[in-house]
Amino acid sequence: MILISHRGNITGPNPKLENKPSYILDALNKGYDCEIDVYYDRGWWLGHDAPQYKIDIGWLCGKKDVLWIHCKNTISLYKMLKKMYIFNCFSHQNDIYTLTSKGYIWQAHYNNITDKTIVVDKSKKIDINKKCYAICADYLI
Repeated sequence: MILISHRGNITGPNPKLENKPSYILDALNKGYDCEIDVYYDRGWWLGHDAPQYKIDIGWLCGKKDVLWIHCKNTISLYKMLKKMYIFNCFSHQNDIYTLTSKGYIWQAHYNNITDKTIVVDKSKKIDINKKCYAICADYLI
């Protein structure tokens, strides 16, 4: 099973650092995949509620195999899907589940999980014995 850091978090939420490029790199360097929030607005940005950290497409390309890219605005999703064979991206608001560009099911519960399901687990203690593809969480340690 793959463990996915939610916005760079591994020991709990940290709103001051979430989506910051150095924070993301720290989680990646510890061996985790990472879910990031991406905007496109005259360039590429990371940030949860708004574009915060300017990045370039090369930064994303260099980590494409370990990033799960949550597109936060329509234009970012459009641009990512144009390169869908490169990036694993998705977009959603309050959906119970959504599909990523590479066919994974990104969902908010453990009901009806499959070997292609990524569960977003908001608890403080994840269950790594679940039979899903991956778990995305703030608490990985």
